[in-house]
Amino acid sequence: LKLFCSKPSLCPKLLICAAFVYEMASVVKNFGSGLVGRARARTSAAQLPRCFAAKAKKVDNSPKGKVSQVIGAVVDVQFDGALPPILNALEVSNFEHRLVLEVAQHLGENTVRTIAMDGTDGLMRGNEVVDTGGPIMVPVGEGTLGRIMKD
Repeated sequence: LKLFCSKPSLCPKLLICAAFVYEMASVVKNFGSGLVGRARARTSAAQLPRCFAAKAKKVDNSPKGKVSQVIGAVVDVQFDGALPPILNALEVSNFEHRLVLEVAQHLGENTVRTIAMDGTDGLMRGNEVVDTGGPIMVPVGEGTLGRIMKD
């Protein structure tokens, strides 16, 4: 590795090379378990779980709102009381799958504009939305280091 640079502690090529070595060690370790190669490609999207974000803790007094407008992945939610802060996670109640919304903008008149983290097909005006009280959180551990999450 010292062939790339005379000062290895400052060399960006060394950092990239170290990341590559770590990634290859992970691939070699997981090769026997069928997590890489063609076996992984055979897994269809229908077999994979749709819950990448960590489950939010249930809070009884969390603010509740209703969907007021749906335009593709942009969903406007109207609240009766205080508005949730920007970047807070909202969760749609009683929907066909778990739908998490992230607050992007306060529009005024007790309404927030959110971005949906999954498909909004079937989402209608009036659906109940609950504020989780915090930002979107994804579990992180040894298995997720150096990985890119994609749905």
